Formats: sequence, structure tokens, C-alpha cells
Amino acid sequence: MLLQHAFGLFTHPHEEWQSIKREHAGPLRLYVAYISILGLIAPVCAFISTTQFGWQVGEGQLIKLTTTSALQLSVLTYIAMLVGVFAIGYMIDWMAKTYGAKRDHHAANGVALMAYACTPLFIAGFALLYPVPWFNMIIFLAAAAYAGYLLYDGLPIVLNISEEKAFLFEGSILAVALVYLVLTRIGTVIIWNLGFNPVFISG
Repeated sequence: MLLQHAFGLFTHPHEEWQSIKREHAGPLRLYVAYISILGLIAPVCAFISTTQFGWQVGEGQLIKLTTTSALQLSVLTYIAMLVGVFAIGYMIDWMAKTYGAKRDHHAANGVALMAYACTPLFIAGFALLYPVPWFNMIIFLAAAAYAGYLLYDGLPIVLNISEEKAFLFEGSILAVALVYLVLTRIGTVIIWNLGFNPVFISG
């Protein structure tokens, strides 16, 4: 079962990447059995915390989102995550030849790399059950750092390239990820202007 890799990536990542390479899973299986499941953690936790618990800034009043608003934002976040993994994964496959790796159309190694490297970020979604901005920021920064390490560790194994090339390749991947992040921020503004903006209520 693909979800078993999530635990292994935290306990013995190097060996787990080798297992992932041998597994040779296709993109559809990755999405159905791994990404679509772990990707639900953050949107579901955010929906629960913003509608049931709420948050407050300083000594201000407790703020919550309406159920409809929270549901809309959670669904859009989930879609953005699914699209992001595919888009960056596709770019990894597209750029692979530049760094001496062979493209594998069946296994879609780029999608696999992104899916498994993002595991810490998926798991960090549980932190959203405690909607305190500074706490969430620390958890997600730590998760992002470990995701970067996993990507660096997995690149030479999955794509059969040297560690030196993997280091340069990761820089390119992070640049693509940053571009996607900026595009999601722009998309957020556009979507909010179309009527999907957050609707707040007092707790």
C-alpha cells in the first residue's frame, strides 16, 4: 500500500526512496492511493478549525468562517494542491533530460517525487486544527525544510543522477514551485473577486 511510504519517509527516507523506485507506480495510482488521501488532511482540518474553533488576534474577539465559505475555500485549496503536485511533477519530468535522467512516461517519476517529497507538508496539515498563526507557521516551515531534504535525497535515487546534479536540479524545482506559489496567490485574489471571498462571523 502506497500510504506505508509516508511512515518510512520519516524513519528511513533513503531506503524508502529505493523502495519507491522499485515500486514503479503510475500517476493514476499515485493520485488515487496517496495524493488524494493525504491531500485531504489540511483542507479538512482547516474547515473544522475555522468553523468550530475560530481564532483571535491579540485580545480581539473570536473570529470564525461561515460553513459555506469555509467549505468553498477548503475545496479550492484541495484542488490547488492536486494541481500543484501534478504541475511541478510534470515539470520535473520535462526538465529531467537536461540533468541526465531518462523520462519514464509510465511511472511519471516527477509526480512520484513531488507526491512523496510533499508528505511532510501533507502531514503538517494536522496543525491547522490549532488555528494559531505563529504555531502553524513554525510547523509548516519545519515541514517545508524536511520536504526539501526529501526531494534532494530522492532525486538521485529515482532519476539515477549524481548528487551534484540533484543539487542543481532541486534549485530548478524550487524555482518552479515558487512560481506556482505566486500564481496561486494571484489566483486567490481573482477567485475572491468572483465571489468566493471569506465570510467571517463573530465567535
